[in-house]
Amino acid sequence: MMLEIIYQDSYLVAINKPHGLLVHRSKYADEAKVFAVQELRNQIGQHVFPVHRLDRKTGGVLLFALSPEINSQMNQQFSENRVSKKYFAVVRGFTNDAGIIDYPLENEVGTQKEAVTNYATLHRSEIPVPLGKFQSSRYSLVEVKPETGRMHQIRKHFAHIYHPIIGDRPHGCNKQNRMFKERWNMDTMLLHAHEISFIHPITQVQTTIQASLHNEFLRSLELLEMTKPKF
Repeated sequence: MMLEIIYQDSYLVAINKPHGLLVHRSKYADEAKVFAVQELRNQIGQHVFPVHRLDRKTGGVLLFALSPEINSQMNQQFSENRVSKKYFAVVRGFTNDAGIIDYPLENEVGTQKEAVTNYATLHRSEIPVPLGKFQSSRYSLVEVKPETGRMHQIRKHFAHIYHPIIGDRPHGCNKQNRMFKERWNMDTMLLHAHEISFIHPITQVQTTIQASLHNEFLRSLELLEMTKPKF
């Protein structure tokens, strides 16, 4: 596998992670044989350290440090909430023009943690595809800016407001996911990490890295008659 490198200097490297690729080995996916850490290490010929994580099913910007020292500095920026991220997602139904989802989430050990997600609706679409008791299907393309970084935060938050992300399992809508699979042979989760912005640990310059949408996400926008977001 040849990963798409979208940023690289002597200290950091970023890829446009494909949907379905694990960042590193996980006890939750014993069957997986390919991981971003190993693939990127082999591709550039040096060790890499992921400074944050993306869900396996999420595509987009994934940032790595090239040394333990830079990794530590970047981890501090994340822990101090000084890194901003922007996502695109396709969700069920018509979302509000904009909103803030302020809903605590449990971490891996069951402790409630504050979780806040901001979103803005970029496009709404209603297509003549019946599902259940409805004669048409409604969808929204949203830009998402999480203020916190809880596990599966965006996925859980949009499920919480009854606008689950298309292709999400287990937090999404089984009927929608089944329809996308059977009608369009699509099971990609339509969540894309588009942008990450931070202070470069060496140059101290504000650095912004963007990742373009993958083909299946673009195909979904065409199928749903949505406009591709501008960036």
